[in-house]
Amino acid sequence: MIVNPHATSTTQLRRDVIAHALASALELEVVETRYRGHAAALAADAAGSGFGVVVTLGGDGTANEAVNGIMRAGAADPPALAPLPGGSANVFTRALGVPADPVDATGHILAALQSGRSRRIGLGLAGDRYFSFNAGLGFDAEVVRVVEGLRADGQPASAALYLWITVRHFFATDRRHPALSLMRDGELVADRLFFCFVSNAAPWSYLGRRPVNPSPQASFDAGLEVFGLHKFSTARTLSATYQMLRQDGAEPRGRHLLALHDEKVFTVAARRPIAFQVDGEYVGEAEEITFRSVPGALRVIS
Repeated sequence: MIVNPHATSTTQLRRDVIAHALASALELEVVETRYRGHAAALAADAAGSGFGVVVTLGGDGTANEAVNGIMRAGAADPPALAPLPGGSANVFTRALGVPADPVDATGHILAALQSGRSRRIGLGLAGDRYFSFNAGLGFDAEVVRVVEGLRADGQPASAALYLWITVRHFFATDRRHPALSLMRDGELVADRLFFCFVSNAAPWSYLGRRPVNPSPQASFDAGLEVFGLHKFSTARTLSATYQMLRQDGAEPRGRHLLALHDEKVFTVAARRPIAFQVDGEYVGEAEEITFRSVPGALRVIS
């Protein structure tokens, strides 16, 4: 079990309770992460050492690192991933149907393990980085970058913080010069995009308890979904945001929107270095990223 001791929504007492519950039914080794990238290294070591399951207790970033560690290890019989929610959003575990409470989720995972229940899910690959539920270039990644900087200074993550940074950044950003274009098989599909959301599951994220759903058709069992904006005016952005926050399952529509479905491979290029995020984690700037759908890539316990 890979534990992020700084995860937003768990305490030391809860972590001990969860570890005790798992150890009562499994041969369990518990390790805590110490730095960024440590979960990936630990998961890769587990894959290479023949462990059957990697449990994560942390946020989406911890789960993403574990996914990448398992996938990059190249083991002949890689371990399954059993993610437990411990962060502020927990988009991945929600998409898998894991209970939101970490203790309840532990019981859910134990029941699945005892009954032998697992399934395979598809992943997305952005360049050389795997992602489980989303990736993005542009505005969303810029917001993530700012929030991560504030969190590094000790400010806790919350829906209110993300909303405040999103609104502030919207009015501060350049909304006249779109930087992105999307190509498939060497052909230009879309030009002059201000951002590009790539989804491997729905919803794309959450605002508190409310799902944010630009690509309702996104699924672990299909290709990648793409959502982008050609116009970044206040009125058009408010319209798109309203549609993404509706809970009727309808796809956002409008002449200024880009929506692509079940994509297998495509490339997003930028006219200048632009912020890039995977599974809600800022990973730097990029000028060109090739996205691929990787069907049935990972076995999960959920």
